[in-house]
Amino acid sequence: MHLPDPENLSTSLHTLLEQQSQSLQDVLGTLPSLSTAYQEQLSRVVLGSDFVTDQLKRQPHLLSDLVESGDLQQHYSPDTYASRLQTLLSEATDEASLHRVLRKFRQREQVRLIWRDLCRLNNMQETTRELSWLADACIDQTLQWLYQDACQRWGTPHSRDNQPQQMVILGMGKLGANELNLSSDIDLIFVYPENGETQGAHRTLENQDFFIRLGKKLIQALDNQTVDGFVFRVDMRLRPFGSAGPLAISFDAMEGYYQDHGREWERYAMIKARVVAGDKPAGETLMQILRPFVYRKYIDFSVFDSLREMKEMISREVRRKGLDHNVKLGAGGIREVEFIVQVFQLLRGGRDHRLQRRELCWVLPHLPEWVGMPDYAAQELMDAYIFLRNTEHAIQAQADKQTQELPTDPLPKERLAFSMGFSDWDSFSSELKGHREKVSTHFKALISDVKEHDSDDDRQCDQQSWLSLWKDDWEDPAAIALLTEKGFDNPEAAWKTLKDLRDSRSVQLLQQVAVERLLALLPVLLHQVCQTKNSSETLSRVFQLVQAVLRRSAYLVMLSENPSALQQLVRLCSASSWFADKLAQQPILLDELIDSRSLYELPDTHQLSNELRQQLLRIPEDDIEQLMDALRYFKNAHLLKVAASEITGALPLMKVSDYLTWTAEVILQAVLQMAWRLMTEKHGLPMKAPGQPCDPDFIIVGYGKLGGIELSYGSDLDLVFIHAADPNLNTDGDKSIVNSVFFTRLGQKIIHILNTLTTSGQLYEVDMRLRPSGNSGLLVSSLSAFERYQTVDAWTWEHQALVRARVVAGDPELKGAFEAVRAEILSRTREQETLRAEVVEMRTKMLRHLGSKTEQQFDLKHDRGGIVDIEFMVQYTVLANAAQHPALLTYTDNIRILDAAEACGLVSTTDAETLREAYKSFRAAGHLQALQDQSGVLEEHEMTDLRDAVATIWYQMMEPDSPA
Repeated sequence: MHLPDPENLSTSLHTLLEQQSQSLQDVLGTLPSLSTAYQEQLSRVVLGSDFVTDQLKRQPHLLSDLVESGDLQQHYSPDTYASRLQTLLSEATDEASLHRVLRKFRQREQVRLIWRDLCRLNNMQETTRELSWLADACIDQTLQWLYQDACQRWGTPHSRDNQPQQMVILGMGKLGANELNLSSDIDLIFVYPENGETQGAHRTLENQDFFIRLGKKLIQALDNQTVDGFVFRVDMRLRPFGSAGPLAISFDAMEGYYQDHGREWERYAMIKARVVAGDKPAGETLMQILRPFVYRKYIDFSVFDSLREMKEMISREVRRKGLDHNVKLGAGGIREVEFIVQVFQLLRGGRDHRLQRRELCWVLPHLPEWVGMPDYAAQELMDAYIFLRNTEHAIQAQADKQTQELPTDPLPKERLAFSMGFSDWDSFSSELKGHREKVSTHFKALISDVKEHDSDDDRQCDQQSWLSLWKDDWEDPAAIALLTEKGFDNPEAAWKTLKDLRDSRSVQLLQQVAVERLLALLPVLLHQVCQTKNSSETLSRVFQLVQAVLRRSAYLVMLSENPSALQQLVRLCSASSWFADKLAQQPILLDELIDSRSLYELPDTHQLSNELRQQLLRIPEDDIEQLMDALRYFKNAHLLKVAASEITGALPLMKVSDYLTWTAEVILQAVLQMAWRLMTEKHGLPMKAPGQPCDPDFIIVGYGKLGGIELSYGSDLDLVFIHAADPNLNTDGDKSIVNSVFFTRLGQKIIHILNTLTTSGQLYEVDMRLRPSGNSGLLVSSLSAFERYQTVDAWTWEHQALVRARVVAGDPELKGAFEAVRAEILSRTREQETLRAEVVEMRTKMLRHLGSKTEQQFDLKHDRGGIVDIEFMVQYTVLANAAQHPALLTYTDNIRILDAAEACGLVSTTDAETLREAYKSFRAAGHLQALQDQSGVLEEHEMTDLRDAVATIWYQMMEPDSPA
C-alpha cells in the first residue's frame, strides 16, 4: 500500500512520503482495509512527524489499535486519561513495571494527539487542554501508586494531631494553565499540609523526609529516560528557594516563604498555579492562602518597576541570545503574548476576579471589556497566539523534542510549512513575520521604558528645583519667590501646604520605598498643579489625597506611571473640592481615573445593571460585608464618573440627574434582591393568598428627587415600601412568621444595607417620612392600606408628594397596580380655590421655617422665586387638572410635566419656558455648589432675573390677590 500524495506536494516532500511509505509497509499490512480518509491523514502525519513514524514502526499493532478503537477520531473527556491509566496501573507490581506502563501509555496517547493536531481534528486549545489532562492523569495516578508503596515501606505520614497527610502537587506554567505543548516539560511544586511523623513502620520519618523521598520517586517515574522513553520532563526550579530549597515543604513554610521572600516574578509565575494531583481539597485551601500574595486587593501599580525590569530582561535575552528563530522566546513570540496578558492580571486581578482565570485564551478576548484594551489589539494578539502555538506544535511534532526553534535546512522548512497548511516556506514565513511584528508592537507599547515614559511636561518641569524645595532647608522668602515664579496664585499658602505635608509625622515615618515613590511623583505633580488657575487651592486638595495614600504608596506609582490619570486628577480637583474629598476618603476610586474613555463614556441603565450584577456575582452570597462594600464602591465610582463629566462639561444637567437616578435604581434593585434572599432563606416565602407565594409582590416607591429623576450628589432617598400579600397569613419556611412581620423586617434590612456606615461610607441616607402616617405609621404598607390612606386620611401636601412618586424597584405586576392607584388618587376632581389655598398655606409655612433669614442671601431651594415655588406650581397644576388632562400623570419629573401642561394649554408657552429654564439653572447652580462642598445658598445679587420671573408667575398663578 502506498500512501496518497496530498495536494501540491513538492518533489522533496513527495520523495520523503515515498520513503516513509516503504518503511511502514509492515505496519500498513496489518490494516489492509485502511480507509482513504485514514490514508490521507496518515500521509499528513508521517510528513509532519518522525516521532509518530518511529512509534508506529516500533509498535506494529499501535496503528491498528488506534484505528479500530476509534480514538483517532474522537475527543477525550477530562477523565478519560485518568480512568484508562488507573486500569493499566492496577497491574503494575513494582516500580519497573510502573515505569514501563507509564511510558507505553504516554507514547500511545502522544501519537494520537500529534495525529489529531497535524490533521486539525483538534484545534490548538483542544490539543493543549488534552495534553494537560494527560499530564494530570500521569502525575496523579503515579503519585497514588507510589504513595501506597511508600506508606507500606516507611509508614503513613500524620500531622501532630494525628490526621493522615497526603502530598499536594501544584502545576505551574503551561501545565497549571491547561496549556501544555506537544513536548512540554512540567513545572511542579511539592507541598504537604502539616509537619509530623509517619506511623505504622518500624522506623518513623519526619513528614518532610517522607514527602521528599516520595517526590524523588515521582520525578524518577516521570522523568527518567528508559528503553521505553520518558513520560514528562520534570522541572522543580519554581519551588521556594529554587534548586537550593527542599524538594517538599509544608503549607506554613510555603506561606511564610511568599510572605517574607516572594519576588515579583514569583507572583507572575503563581498566576497559573493549579492543584494537579494529590489531596486536592487541601490544595485548594493552600491556593486560597496564597491568593493574597498573587493578587493584591487593590489595583496593584507597585509592580510597574518590576514588570518593566522583567520586560527589559526579556528584550535583553532576545538580543543577547539571538532568538530571532525562536517562536516562543524571540521578539513577537509566545512569551510576549503571555506577558501582556499576565501584566493585566497582576495589576487588576485583585479587584477584578474575572482576571484570575489561568487560561490565556479565556482571558485575552475579554481584555477590551475588562481593562480597555482596543478590540483590534486583542484580536491581533489572539490570532498571533494561535498561529504561534500551532507553529510550536508543528516544530515539536517532528521529533517529540522540546524546541521552539524554526528549522534552517530546506527539507525541515518544507515539512513545517506543509504542516501549517502553506504551499511553501516563503508564504508561511511571511505570515509568521506579520503575526510576530504585531505582537512585538503591542509588547513594546505595554509598559514604556523610562526614557520613553518621559513626556514633554516631564522634561519641561525643573525636577531639581522642585525636589530641592522639598528636600532642602529653604528660607520662606526664597521658597515663596520660587513658587511665585512657578505661577502659584497664592505662593504663601502653597508653601505652607508643601511644608505641612513634608513635615507631617506620616511622611517622616515612611519606609524608604514609599519615600522614593513620593519623590518620583512630586515634580510632575507640582508642575501640573501650577498650571491651574486656582493652583494653591488645588495643591491643598491634591495633597489631601497624597496624605491619604502615603501608606498605600502603590497609588503614587499609579499616578507617576499614568500622566493622563495625573492630569485628570489635578484638573478635577481644581474644579471641585467635593471631588478631592471623595478621593481622599476612598483612594481606591483613583482606579477609575486611569481610563479616560470609561471615565467620560457613561453607561445606560441596562449597562449599569449588568455591571453591578457581574460585580456581585463574583462575591459569595453569604459574605454580606463584602457585598455591601461592593455596592458602595459601585455607587462611588459612578458618582465620580458623573461628576467628572459634569465638571468638564461633557454631560448636561438633565443627563447628570438621569445618571445619578439610574445608579440609585440599580442599587435599590440589587439591595432588594439581597434582602429578599436573606429573609426568605430564613423564613420562607410570604403568602399572597393561601397556597400562592409572593415572588416578591413588593415594590420600592421613590418620592422627591428620586421619584422625579432629579438626584444630585448628596441626595438622600425618600422611599415608601409597599407589598401585596395578605398581612394575616404566614411565610412557608421552617421559621415561619406572620407576613406583616416579614415585610417589616424586609424593609428594615433594606434600610440597614443602605444606611449602614462602613469603611467605604454609606450607600444612601434613607427618609421614610412620606409613608402613610409618617414616622408613626407602619414601615411597610399593603397596597390596599396605602390606597385607603391616600383616599381617606392623606393631606394635600401628601398628594403633592404623590405627583413625583414612582416605582423604582420591585415586582412589575405590583408596579402596574400602584400606578393605577396613583393615577386614580391624582385624577380626582378637586375644588381649585380650596386646593390653591392649601398649597399656598404649606408653601408659606416652608418659606417661614426654611427660607433665608436675611435678604443678603438666596436659598436656591426654599426662598421665594426658587426651586420649591416651581415644584409647588407644577404639583398644583397636576392636582387641579389631571381629571381633565390625564397626560399630566405620564411623567414624574417637573420638566416633562411642564411640557405636558404647556401642551394642554394650562400654562402659557412663555411661562412654561421661563419655569423650565429657571428650574434647570437653579439645579445646575446647586450641583456646582455641591461639587465645591458648599450649601445651596447664593449671594443676594445672583440670579435675580430668574428669581423675579419665577416669583411673578407664582403670584399670578397661586396668589393673584396678593400684593407681589
